[in-house]
Amino acid sequence: MDTMAPMHLHPDRVLALEGATNFRDLGGYLGQGGRAVRWRRLFRSEHLAALTAPDRATMQTLGIARAYDFRGHAERATAEYRWPGLAHHPLSIEPTVVQRLREAAAAGHELTPELVVTLMKDLYRSLVTEQAHHFATLFQALLQADSPLVFHCTAGKDRTGVAAALILLALGVSHEDVARDYLLTNDVFRHTPTASAELPAAAAAVLWRVQSGFLEAALQTIESRYGGVEGYLSGPLGLDAAARQALLDRYLAPA
Repeated sequence: MDTMAPMHLHPDRVLALEGATNFRDLGGYLGQGGRAVRWRRLFRSEHLAALTAPDRATMQTLGIARAYDFRGHAERATAEYRWPGLAHHPLSIEPTVVQRLREAAAAGHELTPELVVTLMKDLYRSLVTEQAHHFATLFQALLQADSPLVFHCTAGKDRTGVAAALILLALGVSHEDVARDYLLTNDVFRHTPTASAELPAAAAAVLWRVQSGFLEAALQTIESRYGGVEGYLSGPLGLDAAARQALLDRYLAPA
C-alpha cells in the first residue's frame, strides 16, 4: 500500500473475518500531542454471532477478552453468542428507526430516503443525550483494564459509530480522522437483508449506510448542549481530569 495512503486505509485497520465484514481496529490515528492510538487494543464491529471457529481463534490471538454489546434485547435474543474466554457485557440501546418507519407507513406516509435521513439524525441526537449513560459505562470499562476489547451493535455503524467517534475524540484524534473512520463502514460493511426488507430500495439504501450528516447531528448536539466534546466528556460521561489523563496514557503510544 502507498505509504501516503490515509490512515483510515491502513492495511491493519480492517480485519478479514469470515463472519463479520465490519471488524476494525481503532489504532494508528494521531491523538493528543501527536501520539498515535495504540494498535490492537480497541476494536469496533458489527455483531459477533456469525463468527466462525477460525474467527474466534483470531480474536483469542488478538487477546480480545471483553465484548460490549449495544444491541437491544430482541436483537441479542435472535443472534446470541457465547464462548469461553470472552466476557459479554450488554449495554442495551434499543433500535428505533425501523419501528418509526413502520409507524410512518401505517399512517400512510411515503417511506422516502429523505424521511430515513431525518429519522437517522434524530437517532444520533438521542444517542448522545438519552443513551449517554451507556457510553459512560463503556468509558469506565476502558479505564478498568488494559486488555483488548471490542464494542459493537448489529451492523457496527450507528451506535457503534458514535461510541468509536467519542473514544477517538477523547484521545485527541482530529475531527477529520474521526469522520473518515466513521465513513469507512460504507466501504467494508456488507449486510444481510433483515427486518428492513419491506422498505423501498432507496430508503433501505440510506438505512444501511452512514452519512457524515448523521454523525454531525450528534456532534452538533454535543456542542449546543454541553459546549463541545470536553464538556460532554466531563459531564455526561463522567471523566474528570485524572480519568482523562489515564485514558490518554493507556491508549496512546509513548511520545
